[in-house]
Amino acid sequence: MGKAERIAVRDELAAALPEAGQALVDAVVEAIPAYRALDPGQLAEVRAIAAWALTRAVDAWAGDAALSEQDLARFRGIGAARAGDGRPLPAVLRAYRVAAGEANDLVMRQGRGRLDVEDVLALTRQWLTGLDELSEALFSGYVAAGERLAGDRERAVRDLFDDLLAGRQTSPGALADRCRNLGLALPRTPGLLLAEPLDPALSATPADASSLLDAVRSGSGGSGDPGPGGGEPRGGESAVPGPAVPGAGVPGTAEPAGLVTTRGRRAALLLPPGARAALGNAVAGRGWRGCLIEGLPLAEVPAAYRLAGDALDTAPEYAYDDTGLLGDGDAHVLALLDARPGADPAAVVGSVLGPLADPRHAHLLEGLGAFLTTGSATAAADLLHLHPQTLRYRLRRARELTGRDPRRPWQRLVLDVARHLAEIRTARR
Repeated sequence: MGKAERIAVRDELAAALPEAGQALVDAVVEAIPAYRALDPGQLAEVRAIAAWALTRAVDAWAGDAALSEQDLARFRGIGAARAGDGRPLPAVLRAYRVAAGEANDLVMRQGRGRLDVEDVLALTRQWLTGLDELSEALFSGYVAAGERLAGDRERAVRDLFDDLLAGRQTSPGALADRCRNLGLALPRTPGLLLAEPLDPALSATPADASSLLDAVRSGSGGSGDPGPGGGEPRGGESAVPGPAVPGAGVPGTAEPAGLVTTRGRRAALLLPPGARAALGNAVAGRGWRGCLIEGLPLAEVPAAYRLAGDALDTAPEYAYDDTGLLGDGDAHVLALLDARPGADPAAVVGSVLGPLADPRHAHLLEGLGAFLTTGSATAAADLLHLHPQTLRYRLRRARELTGRDPRRPWQRLVLDVARHLAEIRTARR
C-alpha cells in the first residue's frame, strides 16, 4: 500500500469524523469512571479534542511524519486545562491510551483489505511514538499548571471570578471542577454587587473591595480603611479571594468563599443570599453607590453583571436610597426605560412588586394604584369608596411587601411602571 492509499484512508476517516470522535468518547466513558461524571458541555469538549487528536495522528501516519511542536504545545495546554479543572492526571493519561486503542481499530477497519505489513507497522509505530510524546506533553502541562495553581492561588481565584463575570465559565461541571481544585464553595444563588465611588476621579481598589466584603461578613456597615475610593484611579482589573461566606456550594470542598474583584473603577462582589441586610450602610458609608442583583443562579452572573453596570450608568441621583443601593427592580426598570436589549417587562413586575403581584393581594395593589393615580391617601380612599384608614393600611402592607415607599419620587416611578405592566399582563390573559 502506498502513500496515496494511506491518504485515501485518512480522507475517508475525515469524512466520518463526528462519528469517529464520538466512538472514541464512548470508549473512554465506558472504560474510565471519572469520565462518566462529566456533564454534556465537558463531554462535547472531550469529543472535539478526540476528533482533533485522531486527525493529527492519522495525518502524521499518512505523511510518515511526527507530531509537530504546535501539536505538542496544544497537548501541554490541554494538560494545563485539566489541572485547572481538577481532573485526576492518571484518568487523563489513561483516557488517551484508551482512545488511542480505539482509534487504531478505526483505522484498521477503514483500511481493511488495503493495508499491508508495512502499513500496519507504520501505524503501530505512529501510535507508540505519538502516545509517548503526547503523554509527556500532557504530563508537563498538567504538572506546571498544578504548581502554578498551588503557588498562586490568589490569581487562580481571580481568574475564576473574572471568567464568571465574562461568561467564559459556561459549563457547570467545569466550574465545579475548578472550585474543587481550589478548595472553594460558592453559593448556588448568590447576590452580585457592583459598586463605585461617587467621586468620578476615584476608583475602587482590591483593598477597597476586600474591605467591603469584610463589612458585609461582619454586618458592621462601617467605612473601614482605606477611605472612600481608596485613592488612585486605575484602568486594569484584579481580584482577590474573600474569606468564607455562608452558602451551600460545591459538595466536598474545604472553604466556602466570597469573591471580590475590581473591574475598571468599580468593585464587584459575589455575595451570599440575603446580602442586602448585611450590607447596611457599607456602600453609602464609603461615599459609594452600587447595584445589588440577588437570587440569581451562578449561570446568570454575566447577565447580572451587565444589568448592574447598565443601571449604574443610567440611574438618576435621586434613585439611590440612604444605603446608596439600587436593587433588581430598579435595574430592570432602568433597562426597560433605556430600551436595553433583553429588557424584560415580566422581570420588572416580579422584582418590583414581588408578592404584591399575587392575586391574593389584588386589593393591596388596587389601593397602591389609586394612591399613585391621585397622589394622596384621602383622594385614593375617595376613589375606591374606602375609609382613609383602610387605604393607609393597604399602603402600609404594600410597602412591607415590596420594600418600596411610594411617597419617594423614584420609588413612585418604579412602582407605577411595574403596576401598569402588571395591569397590561392581566388584561392580556
